[in-house]
Amino acid sequence: MKISKILVPINGSATDDDAISLACSIAKKEKGKVYAIYIIEVKRTLPLDAEIAPEVQKGEQVLDHADLLAEKLACDIETELLQAREVGPAVVDEAIERNVDLIIMGMRAKRRFGEFDLGSTAPYVLKNAPCRVWICRAPLT
Repeated sequence: MKISKILVPINGSATDDDAISLACSIAKKEKGKVYAIYIIEVKRTLPLDAEIAPEVQKGEQVLDHADLLAEKLACDIETELLQAREVGPAVVDEAIERNVDLIIMGMRAKRRFGEFDLGSTAPYVLKNAPCRVWICRAPLT
């Protein structure tokens, strides 16, 4: 299986580093490319292109950190800040647009009402992505 393009949606959580490191490791072996995206979820009450300064600043910091990590790992990475109504469809749209072979998503281990909870983004991406999807889940605490 040749994996030459990898999409890594990041959000500033502790699992971002694991996802970026894994993507870089695979991309280096395959001489591929890593795309890291940070998606700002824009409320429906605002225009999609609304300037949300605190979120933009956070996104840029998260993407800068991904750039630094990839540089340390000697990996070719491209980062982009996006705005969308929902994260899941935005990830799938980016995967289609960039024609990626793999999506690697970091995920916190969340519990809701005592049960493990995948949230809404991961199930959407798993169901709709046109390529392989790997989930890097943090250890349960």
